[in-house]
Amino acid sequence: MNKREGKNLLIVLSCLFIILFTFLFVKFDGKKEVSQNILPSDLSGNFNIDNKIGLWHGEKVQIPPNVFDVSESKVLSVVPRDERWVEVDISDQKLTAWEDDKIFLESLVSTGLPWFPTPTGEFNIWLKVRSTTMEGGEGKYYYNLPNVPYVMFFQNDRIPGSRGFSLHGTYWHNDFGSVHSHGCVNLPTPVAKELYYWIYPVLSNNQKSVYSSEDNPGTRIVIHE
Repeated sequence: MNKREGKNLLIVLSCLFIILFTFLFVKFDGKKEVSQNILPSDLSGNFNIDNKIGLWHGEKVQIPPNVFDVSESKVLSVVPRDERWVEVDISDQKLTAWEDDKIFLESLVSTGLPWFPTPTGEFNIWLKVRSTTMEGGEGKYYYNLPNVPYVMFFQNDRIPGSRGFSLHGTYWHNDFGSVHSHGCVNLPTPVAKELYYWIYPVLSNNQKSVYSSEDNPGTRIVIHE
């Protein structure tokens, strides 16, 4: 190999290195790519009462009884829909539900892992379901979680509802205040229940799921770092 051929080979290898580095940076830097959540196929809100075991990152998890609680929680509040909104602070791993400038509830949460980040921005709830099965991930990050309770899906113009991002109750860990999820906002189940019945769209006639509409619009969700 002469000097000119060696120089050309070095240029080619340098270009390949730059391309590989760029790919890895975009793929694994949580600020560059939003995780590939997928909307669950079953949006009926019904339970699978025969399935009481979940799988999270290779570990089996027993679903606790409070997940299957069928009692509704009527929230006593006279604050109009337009004055209700939810703030999720990723840096503090905290959710605050606001009624105008007053706090309705606060809770520690678990947002997305660095390689499965929770999207930031302003969203609206477009669908609430009482229960659904969530499945995804690969390898050691695979999960299959039946009967995920009190699920509140959010979307905006940048992040469509088909991505499946939501606020929801969580039974597979109790380490709120630390990141754990694949992009959703994990809540303690009792907190998720209270939020689910406070947040819009409003449920009626013992519904297990409800879509937002012009007459029943979804609550605003602000997620920031």
